[in-house]
Amino acid sequence: MTNRLINESSPYLLQHAHNPVDWYPWGDEAISRAKREDKPILISIGYSACHWCHVMERECFENQEIASLMNDLFICIKVDREERPDIDQIYMEAVQAMTGGGGWPLTAIITPEGKPFYGGTYFPPTDRQGLPGFPKVLKAAAEAYHDRRNDVEQVALQIQGVLSAGHEIDTGRISLSGDIFDQVYSVLRRRFDSSNGGFGCAPKFPQPMILEFLLRYYHRTKDQTALDMVRKTLEKMAHGGIYDHVGGGFHRYATDDSWMVPHFEKMLYDNALLARLYLDAYLITGDERYRRITEETLDYVLREMTSTEGGFFSSQDADSDGVEGKYYVWSSEEITETVGENHEELVKAYFGVTSRGNFEGKNILHVAQNGQEIALDVMAQARGLLLKKRQERGSIGCDDKILTSWNGLMLSTLAEAAVSLNRQDYLHAAVSNGEFLLCKMMVDGELKHTYKNGMAKIDGFLEDYASIIGGLLSLHKATFDGKWLRQAIVFGDLIIERFWNEVDGLLYDTSNNSQPLFVRPKNSFDGAIPSGASMAVLALLKLGAMTHNKRFIDIATHQLRVMYQSMLQHPLGFGNWLCTLDFHLSDPTEIALIGSKSEPMSLELLRTISATWIPNKIMVTYDPEDPNGLSELMLLQDRPMIDHRPTLYICHGHTCKSAVTDVGDLIAELRT
Repeated sequence: MTNRLINESSPYLLQHAHNPVDWYPWGDEAISRAKREDKPILISIGYSACHWCHVMERECFENQEIASLMNDLFICIKVDREERPDIDQIYMEAVQAMTGGGGWPLTAIITPEGKPFYGGTYFPPTDRQGLPGFPKVLKAAAEAYHDRRNDVEQVALQIQGVLSAGHEIDTGRISLSGDIFDQVYSVLRRRFDSSNGGFGCAPKFPQPMILEFLLRYYHRTKDQTALDMVRKTLEKMAHGGIYDHVGGGFHRYATDDSWMVPHFEKMLYDNALLARLYLDAYLITGDERYRRITEETLDYVLREMTSTEGGFFSSQDADSDGVEGKYYVWSSEEITETVGENHEELVKAYFGVTSRGNFEGKNILHVAQNGQEIALDVMAQARGLLLKKRQERGSIGCDDKILTSWNGLMLSTLAEAAVSLNRQDYLHAAVSNGEFLLCKMMVDGELKHTYKNGMAKIDGFLEDYASIIGGLLSLHKATFDGKWLRQAIVFGDLIIERFWNEVDGLLYDTSNNSQPLFVRPKNSFDGAIPSGASMAVLALLKLGAMTHNKRFIDIATHQLRVMYQSMLQHPLGFGNWLCTLDFHLSDPTEIALIGSKSEPMSLELLRTISATWIPNKIMVTYDPEDPNGLSELMLLQDRPMIDHRPTLYICHGHTCKSAVTDVGDLIAELRT
């Protein structure tokens, strides 16, 4: 038995292709049928690595009786939220407005015109723990649609009003001031978990953008407590079960407040953002533990999450053989068998392994307090043995679609780490990814959102354009290749052309030629990943400074004024906006490095400047022999090579330091 999803490429949709539910993918066919038969539409939204999505599938969508009820009463549409973040955004906001909560699996019931009037998240097959059974929900929603149509239309109208509401702000009255940072910092200190790091209680999510802001605040004020908050969090996460101590990389989040028990899925975006955070912390503190976590995380991505074409996969599942975490946990006996009797006591002490376990009779590996000082060489050998043993368990499910926005995040981190840590394998992977994005993710000159099985599809969203700009700027710096910078500038122009609305002064998530939806989404919230808008504003500020494009800067500054009160009132939800505002208010350092990329001193100067954490900088590298070089950039004007040697210029606040051609001189300049 198959349904229409069998023809899709999304691994998540394909997981449902054999359900008895008559699923449609999102599109005109399903909507036309709903209008023709006057049936409401049931939209189920999830993603491949979502544990509770799998649970609801087993309990409801594979249940023949429930499936028959769905087929009789509704036109049923399955959506991969990672493929269609625009649809997910609209109906998530609608469900949150109706119920006060949200999450995945997301269930939204809408009219054939796309108007939501009922929704929720996970529903069990029968009434359970205060939740109504899914059949009861289905019957009630269908009855309301057919028998109380006026009530349905009224609810839909109210929801539309909520979702369409704009920012009614007189931005001309808002002065962007650094005073906001002290106020936000005060809020973050109050909400900080001083025992376990991070913010709030269980479930505990990594919040890399807020932690990046704290690093910037430390750089701005030298407030040691800000740095201590970051260090406490990084160390607790790196010691907890949320970190994969065998294979590297981070799981999605912890179900407890001490980072011990994770939800075991691994997402590309988490590992891109957290690897960058640990890299920045290493550059600031010199703590080799942070470098190790950075490299182990990136090594994991290159080993398990990279396609032969150079793209990065989206996620790995939490479940294997239908059991959450089975792939990652260990019995005491398995540890002994794998590492041998000579090292078993040391390894068990380090990882806190006991015979009774800490998770359903097995052990989630973590760094136990009494094991922190064990020799790293012993543990490195043990990790290698454990990884080899774990791979014998078979492979964990992988969502191997490739998303432009998430790839842009990883591209930026890889390129930065390649230079800062002198890792040529990272640089090779970054270049391969850049080539992939500009070749495979572009169709007839148009950037696409998702790629699988040799096909790129779905028009790029704001987050795609903004994220890829960040990656290309980092790649340009690392390679001295002007083609990456040229394409980043093109994408900057396209952001203005396709996503900026001159009338209401807002950046939208979908382009102005995308298929119209119930409302046009404009998400500004920095959630698990930075919002498309905050990434776009940072990209425009950087490109504007590089090219002296005043329109880029004016639009970006306007957006910062629009978001200023949101940053102040809800800082935990606007971490990347705060980092972007810090960039804007800092008068960024301008760095230009001119020299042949084949000249060793060019690379030495690049590595030296990259080993110093300068959060608010714009940097261009220029090889005079590069046919794609942008010699016309203002940052390169009147900045020749001195005595035909690679030369680096640093300017800040309209004042330039002496040009340097020697690493020793550069180090001395950076200390002043």
